[in-house]
Amino acid sequence: MMFLLAFAALIVERVVGYPDWLFRRIGHPVTWIGHLISRMDRAWNRETESFATRRRNGVSAFIVLLGMTIAIAFFVENILLSVPLGAITLVLVAASLPAQRSLDEHVAAVATALETGGLPAGRKAVSMIVGRDPEQLDEAAVCRAAIESLAENFSDGVVAPAFWLGLGGLAGGAAYKAANTADSMIGHRNARFEAFGWAAARFDDLINLPASRLTALLFICAAFLVEGASPRNAVRAVLRDAKHHRSPNAGWPEAAMAGALGIALAGPRSYGGRMIEARFMGEGGNPHLTAAHIHQALKLARVADALLIGLFGLLALIIWLI
Repeated sequence: MMFLLAFAALIVERVVGYPDWLFRRIGHPVTWIGHLISRMDRAWNRETESFATRRRNGVSAFIVLLGMTIAIAFFVENILLSVPLGAITLVLVAASLPAQRSLDEHVAAVATALETGGLPAGRKAVSMIVGRDPEQLDEAAVCRAAIESLAENFSDGVVAPAFWLGLGGLAGGAAYKAANTADSMIGHRNARFEAFGWAAARFDDLINLPASRLTALLFICAAFLVEGASPRNAVRAVLRDAKHHRSPNAGWPEAAMAGALGIALAGPRSYGGRMIEARFMGEGGNPHLTAAHIHQALKLARVADALLIGLFGLLALIIWLI
């Protein structure tokens, strides 16, 4: 049933996304989780405390966050499965966890902005999805940032929630979103969060290990089906470059995407006025990227998404037959 739940949730989210009117009325599970994390941060992450105390507090807060999320999701899932038509409602609830449609729309918006408004519009659009300094980006860097965001967030925002939905049902998918949201909010290596966000950052690295590898495989398989993409180069880039990324996970989808498209991703970038040195990954050196490259990356991601949906459908069918 859990693989079927993931399969159905992916289809629903791909078709309808998360409606704006619903977000305006009740918010989104990620915003609810974010409010809880913010309250815990204010209450338990006091700068007057020692590093060790703040780290212990962060571990405790993270355990509470996961425990509450799992308990609520488990309760909701069991209640819905016990009432008529509850399974349909459960699918709709689960469909709020992956983010295929919104990711596609935000990345496509960068290509559209470059094509219609030039570099200033492209910088503004890409600043909505990445944290690097937009004024430091030329056209190629804007495109590279958008494609990197597509590759990494396809893993974190689509494959990983579906993977944990398939393994753990609504509780598994919700727990993943809670951990991933915590990492994005407090899992930073700076003075405020290095201690308090340590548990969230380490746990997020761990739970994204399988999804990042699966995402790379999906991009490689999708390259067989997208004209102009190279599965061979995608494999070469993953084997050669993924291990050099600062993240133990982000390098896998980024290297696969870069190799498949024959471009270079990652490399040096500026955050908050501070230059971060990083190796380029992928094939093709560093060509001048344009909006056309973003469109090609979107094609690859859409095919990979279709393969992901098909994979969960196949797994659900096999388990039902067994």
